[in-house]
Amino acid sequence: MSNPEQDNNVGKDVAFSVEDEQWMNYALQLAAKGEAIGEVPVGAVIVQNNSVIGEGFNQPISSRDPTAHAEIIALRQAATQVQNYRLVGSTIYVTLEPCTMCVGALVHARIARLVFGTAETKAGAVVSKSQLLDNDYFNHRVDYVGGLMAQQCQHQLSHFFAARREQKRKEKIERREMDAAGSDEL
Repeated sequence: MSNPEQDNNVGKDVAFSVEDEQWMNYALQLAAKGEAIGEVPVGAVIVQNNSVIGEGFNQPISSRDPTAHAEIIALRQAATQVQNYRLVGSTIYVTLEPCTMCVGALVHARIARLVFGTAETKAGAVVSKSQLLDNDYFNHRVDYVGGLMAQQCQHQLSHFFAARREQKRKEKIERREMDAAGSDEL
């Protein structure tokens, strides 16, 4: 099997435009909104003719909706904006490599181009765990490129998970202390 990073425009040798960087910065800002409400910080923005037609950040916890990934929120908003579920000629910028569900939605929406920040080594469906967009059985081809501002995207996620682990550690210590105080009273 060939190296997906070499074959699929993922990594160091890709030249991104100033506009690509602008939109990924915007996606990072959207991800921060998700982080602020306790969601995994992933942001997505859909652009058509250099204008935003849809945007979103992860919301599955707060919305109690397992499909409320940043990409899905952005796709729904874009489809409403253009009054069509097909988003022909659009580019989606997302801070994290999409999962299987989101890849399928991108194909069905006829997204022209996917630009993602960092790879999702556990469940990425573009280059990491599977290469769904390279399969010839889809009725639409989504061009993709990854690695745009990968360090910033990865840092945002790493910082979130480190803070979450620290919070859980503190809660565990507090529970132990409360349990110990309760047994001391007996």
